[in-house]
Amino acid sequence: MRPTLPEVLRQRDFTLYWAGVVLSQIGTRGAVAANLYQVYELTGSTAQVGLVGLAQAVALLALSPLGGVYADRLDRRRLLQATQAVALVVSLALAGLTLTGVATVWAVALSSLLATAAATFDQPARQALIPALVPRERLVDAFALLNPSRELAVLAGPALAGVLIAAGGPGAVYVFDAVTYAVLVAVLAMLRVPALPGAQGKPAGLLASLREGASYVARRPVVWQLMGLDLAATVSGAYRVLLPAFAADVLHVGATGYGLLSAAPSAGALLGSVWVFRLVRTARSGRLVLWGTAVYGLAVTGLALSGTFVLALAAALTLGAADALATTVRHAAVQVETPDALRGRVSAIYQMASRGGPALGDAGMGALAGAIGPVTALALGGIVPAAAAGLAAVRGRHIRAFDVPKEAPSAAS
Repeated sequence: MRPTLPEVLRQRDFTLYWAGVVLSQIGTRGAVAANLYQVYELTGSTAQVGLVGLAQAVALLALSPLGGVYADRLDRRRLLQATQAVALVVSLALAGLTLTGVATVWAVALSSLLATAAATFDQPARQALIPALVPRERLVDAFALLNPSRELAVLAGPALAGVLIAAGGPGAVYVFDAVTYAVLVAVLAMLRVPALPGAQGKPAGLLASLREGASYVARRPVVWQLMGLDLAATVSGAYRVLLPAFAADVLHVGATGYGLLSAAPSAGALLGSVWVFRLVRTARSGRLVLWGTAVYGLAVTGLALSGTFVLALAAALTLGAADALATTVRHAAVQVETPDALRGRVSAIYQMASRGGPALGDAGMGALAGAIGPVTALALGGIVPAAAAGLAAVRGRHIRAFDVPKEAPSAAS
């Protein structure tokens, strides 16, 4: 029997968009890994590596609500092209500083802040553009495809960054990142995108728009409870910021080993997504996210206590697979239950948890590791997600009962 493409990949515009986004994410994830490695190489301090996460957190928490508002009132394709162009310039500037040998910790942190600031407008628009590219009945399939594709990018980006750093230093990673941004700008120019309801009519005032998005989330307990669980897990289980120290000083595996260790969680998530996609259609989704969060926390602790590169890779693979469970459910809950006119603002609020949490966690975990050591800090941090999942299993009625709908709601919902 000849293999057939999923129906959603037969949509010309979605397929182009999907390919461009994956390539751009590969560059972005590689650049983040290079940022962390470069700061540790410059300073040898896990606390200063945490400055990268702090810069990301500042941009995410301050600007995400605005990004959601403008994703609902501007041409989403043009907004994406503008944010990609800004990020391209930032990457080229940092590449120039790095390749000429004058880059400093503050230059890396500033570039991270500016790139993340662009992404706060980029990410809600990316999510909100999907309903214009696929039929409503294919929305769940589109997001189910995007999740493992994101993990493919997070897998390939750090691994490629490790190779490029070993060959040409962090500057080579930033040049590649700039190229991927340019490709996505070109892809966006080729799309045929009809207007969505959220982009039509006279927009409300800025504060009124923000309140409308927040009010919608507040009326959906399962959405804000899942966001809260995500935030609790990612702040305390922020393993990423400690990987340079683990690779260099604990496991002694160098830049290439760092790239592999950084990519391993996404390899686990990518493999896990093969069966997660089916599992969310047969098992109660809320229970899957609880199990996924608990196993994630235990695997983070296992990574901290592994002691050898092989065991560290196994733990990283496991935490990635567990996180895929929770991520698939959360994305489905937020995107499928949100009407088109609010999708940008709700996506932005979700972004504050899904991306702001890890960024805050990087800063906090880096500081904690500087005080008590990376192994102890990460081992303690991993206990929190498991405990949070246990508490939610007992008290979180909405999460336990939640199941991903088979179709998206109407715009009037």
